[in-house]
Amino acid sequence: MRLLSGDARRAVFAPLDDGSGRSEAVVRRLGSAIAMGIIVDGEQLPSEAQLAALLNVSTVTLRDALSDLRARGLVATRRGRGGGSFVRVSEESLTELSLGRLQQIGSTELRELGDVRAAVGGAAARLSADRATASEIARLREILDRLQAAADAAQQRRIESRYYIDVAAAAQSVRLTTQEIELQAELGQLLWGTPRSASELVATIASHRRVVDAIEARDGVLARQLTEVHIGQVTAQLIDVHVGLTRRARQPGGRAAALLPYPPAASSVGS
Repeated sequence: MRLLSGDARRAVFAPLDDGSGRSEAVVRRLGSAIAMGIIVDGEQLPSEAQLAALLNVSTVTLRDALSDLRARGLVATRRGRGGGSFVRVSEESLTELSLGRLQQIGSTELRELGDVRAAVGGAAARLSADRATASEIARLREILDRLQAAADAAQQRRIESRYYIDVAAAAQSVRLTTQEIELQAELGQLLWGTPRSASELVATIASHRRVVDAIEARDGVLARQLTEVHIGQVTAQLIDVHVGLTRRARQPGGRAAALLPYPPAASSVGS
């Protein structure tokens, strides 16, 4: 859907809120967009002046952010004619960025983010049960089929983000769709580095299918309830991972140890 793609890109390149840590905020915004596939491997970013204006940051702040992204291997800059800054997708770098952000964000902020996500996603599911067309419901089922068939964890995350965005689009609400895109852009970075077992993926897909069944049955109350419960579980698991990362950071090795991926037996997170 080109409209959603355009909305997603507008959310990525929208002005950042005022506050400190602007360079880090630019890194998080662009890193999330790369993780979600909104800006793709090899894509050229706008010029420094254009990108700084779009994000409402100074060119100095933007250059600091681009320098950080280059150091992480997520952006490459070429000089001369046809040059500029180009996206490079590195799963390892995105995982490190994800776990670093998840360690930094704090339990209270994670809980509040989960509350907002549940409110938006739940409202979108309820309204979709009233407003979704047959073709939109079919598209939701197709997205979940694609999620089930995807073998790559990164692709699974991207497809699942699209599921939430399309539920909001099926609610026929531009504002809800835009809010969901913004939430997925923020959450994309947090979820990227968190593992999920095969059985947990199966359970996640089954949960989403129950929501789509409720939408098709025009049961908005159930669609909302199922969505809110699932998001609440994911939020609780993210907080558990955050706590584990914080504890690991206090162990010998410090922050570097905290950025290593969790072993398979550790807590896993859905979406």
